[in-house]
Amino acid sequence: MFSRLVFGLGLLSATALVHPALAADARTLQIIVSKDKQSLAVYDGTEVVATSKVSTGKDGHTTPSGIFSVLEKQKYHESNLYSNAPMPFMQRLTWSGIALHESNSVPRYPASHGCVRMPGAFAKKLYGMTEPGIPVIISDGEVVPQPIDHPTLFHPQAPAPMLLLSDVELRPSMPDSPGTPVQVAMNDTAAMPMPAAPPVAAPEAERPSEPISMLITRRTLRETVIDIQTLLNQLGFSAGDPDGLLGPATVQAIKAFKTLRPAEFAGDRSLISDTLLKSVYAATGKGEPPNGVIMVRRAFKPIFEAPVTIADQGLALGTHFFTLHALDEKAGSADWLGITLENNLSRETMKRLGVTNQESSIVSGRPIARSLNRITIPEETRRRIEALIAPGSTLTISDTGLGRDTGEGTDFITITRG
Repeated sequence: MFSRLVFGLGLLSATALVHPALAADARTLQIIVSKDKQSLAVYDGTEVVATSKVSTGKDGHTTPSGIFSVLEKQKYHESNLYSNAPMPFMQRLTWSGIALHESNSVPRYPASHGCVRMPGAFAKKLYGMTEPGIPVIISDGEVVPQPIDHPTLFHPQAPAPMLLLSDVELRPSMPDSPGTPVQVAMNDTAAMPMPAAPPVAAPEAERPSEPISMLITRRTLRETVIDIQTLLNQLGFSAGDPDGLLGPATVQAIKAFKTLRPAEFAGDRSLISDTLLKSVYAATGKGEPPNGVIMVRRAFKPIFEAPVTIADQGLALGTHFFTLHALDEKAGSADWLGITLENNLSRETMKRLGVTNQESSIVSGRPIARSLNRITIPEETRRRIEALIAPGSTLTISDTGLGRDTGEGTDFITITRG
């Protein structure tokens, strides 16, 4: 748990500043922009700490809806796309040109070329409240973070309980004088050994203070190729570095693997297929191949990724975003907040992903629980992630994988409506 700062009330033009300033290290802040309401709200957990009117993109220059984070900040910036237009107190959301910034024209209806315009006084205050990495949600309709408790979400591993005297077996012992035997505590039921120095407990590893960002999504050809490269290397086929690219070494290793199993691949003319993936998994004793992946980044840099399993592949996962508000190391508990964004999968996307029903991507009922129920994370991966989480860590669940704006120097960017 962490301490919470208390702030006074303030009012600046059409902007309500519930907390005029927040510490830059308040890592559980998140910004939510509603295009329907043309409003912006800053949340610390479930508490609104600042609000403002905004103007998003007009027709032909629509502001994309989705999940972003602040990538960089500049007190004064000039547009690279629109005649060096001034953009004071700019907070960049994509490297392709979407940002939050001050403007002297915020009519509370869509009026920008794609950015989110804010009144000057609020833009300056917001600039002082944030740091790179703070999540920014841009939604078609108004959404509010809600507490989420689900076993699929990550929590710190509670320390092993200490051995108490009440847990130790009592054994008879001879008293100093004749009479009734007394009981003494012994933690070894064998013959009493010579006294030994008590073991020294290993120091607990310090939990990282930097939050991580995670994405759970469906596997693509890239993840499939990485798996095939990794497993073929284990089998001695020299498939090259597991980079997801079908280079000459990988192609040659795949052909060599298939040559040794002619009956299995008879009639299979594709270089990469489900048959190949299942065969490679079986050859290495890995069982059935997974159909999902979890990716982990910290400070805009990839850390690792690992396979997960998603049940009911034909049903859309929807788009869900979670923020770790606080954790209790001793209790092994974590306070997660979640929101669901309206998801719009095109027919082409549904066909590519093998989705036949996107009912669960509609914002109704319990879409978050339904999606979390379908995700299985291997215990080894779970333990690794639970050692990394810190307040402010985020998790995105999405059908569509890495958005085109996700890249070097970004967190996971998910676009729900372009």
